[in-house]
Amino acid sequence: MIIASNSGNFATYMKKLNSFQIGTIVVGIIVVVAIGFVYNNTLKTHKEPVLPYFGPEQGDGQPHFVSTFNLLNQDSVMLNQEPYKGKIYVADFFFTTCLGICPLMTEGMIRVHKAYLNNPDIMILSHTVDPDHDTPSVLKRYANNRKIDTNKWNFVTGDKKQIYDLARYSYLVDASEGDGGPNDFVHTENFALVDREGRIRGYYDGTDTAEVGKLIRDISLLLAE
Repeated sequence: MIIASNSGNFATYMKKLNSFQIGTIVVGIIVVVAIGFVYNNTLKTHKEPVLPYFGPEQGDGQPHFVSTFNLLNQDSVMLNQEPYKGKIYVADFFFTTCLGICPLMTEGMIRVHKAYLNNPDIMILSHTVDPDHDTPSVLKRYANNRKIDTNKWNFVTGDKKQIYDLARYSYLVDASEGDGGPNDFVHTENFALVDREGRIRGYYDGTDTAEVGKLIRDISLLLAE
């Protein structure tokens, strides 16, 4: 009975409206629907990044990008950024004879490696900070002993100053000062997550299992961007 009464009142009300008033109501409804549609699609197509960008902006206001490099990998092949273009990758700095934090870092990176073993868009790049000892053959043996797929995970060595400059000024994983000389030494547990454009999107303690778990989850967020 209430529904019928309300329906009758609405019908009576509509009869009292002239065509101009009815047209105004219809136009108003169309405008509201259109605004809602545009707003909804704007949210879908203009998402803010889930992960922040790290590093100082350049002079022209552009975000910080990882620098170019030329280093030898475990197969004695000169490696640059070409294989990493359009890829998401994790970078770290270690050395094979390290008995402190490096074994834990390697274990953490192996977790990342296994989590995305079958995803060609995810790669890893490990730089030795002891290039005098860690020759390509030493790095190759280190990778083989841990059954690492070096198609996805490169171990690189080369000019010490270039490697140390990469750690300090490119990946920004070490805040110490130095010249890359014989008495200089970089030792950091930080992993850097780099997106498809070469921008740093996160830092993680490679010795901490919870942090490594967060890194694995954050990689999935970058894959969804």
